[in-house]
Amino acid sequence: MPHFWENFGKSSHSTHRNLQDGLFQIASQTCSLLVQVNNTNNISYGNHSTNIHCNTMDQQAQPSCSTNSTRDKHEQLLVLLPPTNGRNPKYRPGALGKPRLSTVLESPTSLGHEEDNDIWSQTYMLPGEDGNTALKRWGQKQAWCKPSCIPISIILVLIFLVVLLPLLDHAMERSDVQVTPVISDLFPDTCKLSLVESIPEGLTYPRNATSFPSTYHTWLELINSTRHTIEIASFYWTLRSSEVYPHPSSYQGEEVFQALLNTGLNRGIKIKIAQSAPNRNNPNIDTEYLVKRKAAEVRSVNFPQLLGSDGVLHTKLWIIDRTHFYIGSANMDWRSLTQVKEMGIVVHNCTSLAEDIGKIFDVYWILGEPGAKIPSYWPSYLETKYSINTPMNLTLDNDTFQTYISSSPPPLSPGGRTNDLEAIVNIIQKAEKFVYISVMDYFPLTIYSPKIKYWASLDNALRSAIIDKIEVRLLISKWNNTRRSEHYFLKSLADIADSYPKAKVEVRYFVVPATPSQAKIPFARVNHNKYMVTDNTAYIGTSNWSGDYFIDTAGIGFVVHDPIFNRNDSHITVRSQLQAVFERDWNSNYSYPISYFRF
Repeated sequence: MPHFWENFGKSSHSTHRNLQDGLFQIASQTCSLLVQVNNTNNISYGNHSTNIHCNTMDQQAQPSCSTNSTRDKHEQLLVLLPPTNGRNPKYRPGALGKPRLSTVLESPTSLGHEEDNDIWSQTYMLPGEDGNTALKRWGQKQAWCKPSCIPISIILVLIFLVVLLPLLDHAMERSDVQVTPVISDLFPDTCKLSLVESIPEGLTYPRNATSFPSTYHTWLELINSTRHTIEIASFYWTLRSSEVYPHPSSYQGEEVFQALLNTGLNRGIKIKIAQSAPNRNNPNIDTEYLVKRKAAEVRSVNFPQLLGSDGVLHTKLWIIDRTHFYIGSANMDWRSLTQVKEMGIVVHNCTSLAEDIGKIFDVYWILGEPGAKIPSYWPSYLETKYSINTPMNLTLDNDTFQTYISSSPPPLSPGGRTNDLEAIVNIIQKAEKFVYISVMDYFPLTIYSPKIKYWASLDNALRSAIIDKIEVRLLISKWNNTRRSEHYFLKSLADIADSYPKAKVEVRYFVVPATPSQAKIPFARVNHNKYMVTDNTAYIGTSNWSGDYFIDTAGIGFVVHDPIFNRNDSHITVRSQLQAVFERDWNSNYSYPISYFRF
């Protein structure tokens, strides 16, 4: 095994190590010199030390010395000089007629080593500027510095720098991965938030029911408002009517695709798309076409290569000019506009938040480069100052809320970014009255890993909340691909209501009805929502609730916390609106008790 110091002596191919290597050489030479020249009092090196010369620092005193004597009232100074090759010293004891250094030779040879003697003599034996001797400069015991302090101080400083430089060098290596940040126009942050929904064809509510703008109209509005850049992070692309299955309702996806194509070709807008790596099931022909027409730049993030897992880029994100953005459950799929129930949020004129979420897109963009690897440390410009502990203060209609963006999995989260799982658990723990959840899948398992594993992070958080007398409701999707095991896990959670006093927990299924024609559309007619609302916080995410989505799959969450207790009794807020959406669906004709179905 090589010695520690040998690593410093080797040549380096990194330009960052030049200063470190130079300091090492200086330190090494200084160490060598100090081994040869050692300042001390009454010291003997080995059995062969001879020719000991002592000088008192008092000019009136007669020189006398004994290697075994103790100090008298005069200070004595001894210097150990190295063996010589027979050369005569440039300075002999008393040659200058001045106080001089006494020496102890390492071997019984004549004095020598002119260069070292010259250096030390000039340093410590010259008179002071006012004519005083070395006594006045160094000799008094109360003086603040002595000759022996100087080399020790030098070597300590050099050793400190040699140790520190690798740390500085390592910090420089952290910034090797670079991306050019997109600088948005500086709009004042008059942020406006609005919930966005996709309601499947044939699913109707009463006229007075809560409703919000459609995903379809929101995406078209974002495209048309773009002035410089569109950045989209997506799972897969099947927007065009020729994709998946021919159906008249695919026209909305076709219109969105054509709007993007026209924007990239004819309006001078730069479109950047980060997507999950194509595969047999999701070939992403739409983005391939955009690249061929030179309407967009596309990068694919290969999670099996990056993490050695079956994870995917599951984020659904639009960023416009680093000023407006959309987060939600809707994929770049025509079915997400007309055949699948989706929930999202659009934020306008909010540069501070848009630039922060843009850092998440930049991570995907970096990892989409050919041969990319997840760095040990992400560059500092991708770090965020907004987190679970330091949320951004967001003013909406003269009311202040706290917000931040969470992300998963942890290896894709630069410094400061709150992990998505941590955000969800924290929201559950901070609830004071209720927790309402609407997600497509709920499993305390890793359901996509080669070996299924128990994963209870979210399940434990909910059970703890139930025991703490927080009302919990789960609205889970029931569709053609619902797994039997999910039903039993949900029933186990619901059964707590009957086994513990005042425990309030209910689980219901949401079913999107289908006509015979609609039933033929694959992977459609489902409630694809991924949100949670409590009495004080709204959370809109992009992940289903099973372990895989938080361990090795990319997703994000948008958190809005209301710090004012019971504000929503007199205010309409994003939180209160999301609660209204949940209650609308919970009380609708499409919601069924878990006991209604048999598996």
